[in-house]
Amino acid sequence: MTIGDICEFKTNFPEADFWLQRKGSEKSVGLPVKEFSPEHIGIKVINTNLVLPDFLFYYFQFLHMQGVFTQFAHGTLNLKNIKISDIKNIPISFK
Repeated sequence: MTIGDICEFKTNFPEADFWLQRKGSEKSVGLPVKEFSPEHIGIKVINTNLVLPDFLFYYFQFLHMQGVFTQFAHGTLNLKNIKISDIKNIPISFK
C-alpha cells in the first residue's frame, strides 16, 4: 500500500489535514507543517479507517528526519522542489 491509496494531494488546498513544504533548501523540502500556504502540498486523509491524520503527520516528520525527501528533491543549487507524484508512491505498512 502507498500513501496515494489513502490520501488526496493538491497544492493550494486549505482543507487539507496538513501540508508539506514543496519548495526550499534540500533540508527544508518535504517538511510537514500545520500552517496553510498555497505553495505547499496539501495532504488530506480520505480513508480514516486505516490511518488518522495526526499519525500520518508524525509519519511524515519521521520520513523527513530520515532524509527520505532529499532523494525526491529536484532542482539545482539551493532551490529544490518535490512533486506530488513522488509522495504518492511512498509505501506505508500497518503491521
